Amino acid sequence: MLPPAGTTRGPDGRPLPPADISERRIEDLRERRRQRSEDGGRRVIIEEPGSRTIVREGDRMIIRHDESERFRRTYRDADVRVERLDGNNVTVVRRPDGTEIVTVLDEDGNLVRRARRVGGREVVLIDNRRDRRRDRGFFVEDILRLPPPVVRIPREEYIVEIEDASQEEIYEAFEAPPIERIERAYTLDEVRQSAPLRDYMRRVDLDTITFETGSWDLPEQQIGAMVGIAEAIKRALAANPNEIFLVEGHTDAVGSDEDNLSLSDRRAETVATVLTQRFGIPAENLTTQGYGEQYLKVNTQVAERQNRRATIRRITPLLQGQAQ
Repeated sequence: MLPPAGTTRGPDGRPLPPADISERRIEDLRERRRQRSEDGGRRVIIEEPGSRTIVREGDRMIIRHDESERFRRTYRDADVRVERLDGNNVTVVRRPDGTEIVTVLDEDGNLVRRARRVGGREVVLIDNRRDRRRDRGFFVEDILRLPPPVVRIPREEYIVEIEDASQEEIYEAFEAPPIERIERAYTLDEVRQSAPLRDYMRRVDLDTITFETGSWDLPEQQIGAMVGIAEAIKRALAANPNEIFLVEGHTDAVGSDEDNLSLSDRRAETVATVLTQRFGIPAENLTTQGYGEQYLKVNTQVAERQNRRATIRRITPLLQGQAQ
């Protein structure tokens, strides 16, 4: 008997249990975390439900996640299979229309490649192979020292706030080239970890979309405010179906570093999931990353709703080394 649609299968063909996504607040997650040390205690690994891992080395912390989990939850009627190929873990999410999203992770859980497969033709959307990366650990060493770009355009064109922007202005921000020349193509890890590199691309602040303290849920009235940005992304994808948009999640300064990283990462995922489920943006054209309290919009150490937010950038030029 075949497993029902939406079932995830392992390499042996047997159905795998679904991920537990019942938690919607940070306090529900704390007791389910599992922590271990590596490299003689110099590295701390904190594992969370939902295929998330927080990595701490000295004063540096990042959060990593397997985005194929988002694909699986977003396309609930999809068929999902997990395979081992050349030492990598390959997850294939097959949507009802036959389109397949292929995610390849190495044995350490690092993204190697994301592709879209339609009718036997495969298009690589993200190439994050380790031979394109200069690092061999969790942190990208050299790119963190990249100098920030010089911003020569008006602030309202560089940082577009959707509350005051027209749909045309949002689209123009997404379609604009890097504000300065970039030297090469960068990996997704480099883009995610380097604020100066991300700053080469204009950003769109979802200032009408904010979150309650300790939560990554969005109420219905805030979801309705995402129409403009969804339509701008659709318009960009109509011109180039292979565009990649980075959804960044943020928190205010209240709470622990671990809690804020997890919160921000889940907030970014919530926005990406809504864009797919409610507005039809293909899940594979979105990638997400949480930054905790690192980039406060309002510089305050107290609770501030404006800091509990998300922002979106088109990062295709950075991934492909396009100056225009």
